[in-house]
Amino acid sequence: MLLLNEQKITELYSMADCIDDVEKAFRYGREGKTIAPIRMSIPHKKMSAETLYMPSYIESEDYTAVKIVSIFPNNAKQGKKVLQSIILLTDAITGEHVAMMDASYLTILRTGASSGVATKYLAREKSRICAVLGCGAQSLGQIQAIMAVRNLDEIILYNRTIEKAEQLGEKLRALYPNWNGNIVFNSDANKAVEKADIIICSTKSTTPLFNGNLLKPGTHINAIGSYQPHMQEVDVHTLKKSGKIVVDTIEGALHETGDFLVPMKEGSWSPQSIYGEIGEIICGEKEARMYDDEITFYKSVGIGYLDTMVAVQVFKKAIEASVGENFSL
Repeated sequence: MLLLNEQKITELYSMADCIDDVEKAFRYGREGKTIAPIRMSIPHKKMSAETLYMPSYIESEDYTAVKIVSIFPNNAKQGKKVLQSIILLTDAITGEHVAMMDASYLTILRTGASSGVATKYLAREKSRICAVLGCGAQSLGQIQAIMAVRNLDEIILYNRTIEKAEQLGEKLRALYPNWNGNIVFNSDANKAVEKADIIICSTKSTTPLFNGNLLKPGTHINAIGSYQPHMQEVDVHTLKKSGKIVVDTIEGALHETGDFLVPMKEGSWSPQSIYGEIGEIICGEKEARMYDDEITFYKSVGIGYLDTMVAVQVFKKAIEASVGENFSL
C-alpha cells in the first residue's frame, strides 16, 4: 500500500488538474457510472464536532474509495487542525487496498474545483471582482479555483474576525506573487456583495450572511458552507432572485443544506425552483448562463465520487513519479 502525505500530494497535483478531473467526474456521475451513497454524519455532541464517512465507486476508473473527515471546531483553540481527513483507495478489479492518503488538502482542492467548474459554466466571462465571505480553511481552495477560470482584478475578504481575513490575504500574496490585483478587507458582508461579480460563501453560519436584495444583476454565487440542515448562508431573497439554482446533486442538497431546508420548512421556497445539477450542464443537457444580467447560484454539499476521482489521479501520478512510501499491513 502506498502512503501519501499532504506535502507529496501538493507537489504532484494542481488546482488545474483537479478542475479537469472534477468536471470529468461530474460527467461520469451524470452518465450513471458512479455509486455514491449519501454521506453518513456521526455527531460528537460532547465536543460540538462530527465525523463524516463518504464511500464511492467510479466504474470507468475501476476504483472505489472511502473518505473519513473529522471536523472539530474546538481544535482551533489548541492550535490543531479543525478539519482532518484521510482517503483509503481500493482497486475495484482485485479488491486490493492500494493507497492511504491525507485528504485534508484534497478536500479543500476538490471542493474548490467543484466551485471552479460551476464558475466556468455559470459566471460571466467578464467577472472581475470576487467577494469571499468566510476566510477559513476552505476559502483558499475556492479562490484558487476562481483564479483558474476567471481573470480577477479584485478580491474582497470578509470574516467575522479580521485577523483571519488578513492571514488569508497574506497567503494569497505569497501564492500569486505576479498577480497585480487588489485585496480588500471589508467588515460588512452586505457592502462586500454589493459590488461583487462572484461571491463565495464559505462559513458555518446558521443565519444568512447578507441581504439577497443587494445582489447586482449578473452575480454568480458559490455556496459551500451550509452542509447541515441547521446551517444557512443565504436568505430566501437570494434564492428567489437567482435565475438559475444549480446543485452538485439534488439528492444531497435536499438532504443536507439549510440554505434550502430552512425556507422549505417555512414555506417560503420550493425545491422545484432548482434548475438542475451541474452534471446536466456539463453534458449539454441544459443551458448554462444565458444572459449577462442573470443571477446564478451554485450549491455544493459534496459528493463522494469527486474524492474517489481525485484520489485515483493522485495515486496514478504518484506511481508514475515514484513518490510516496510503500508499506504492508
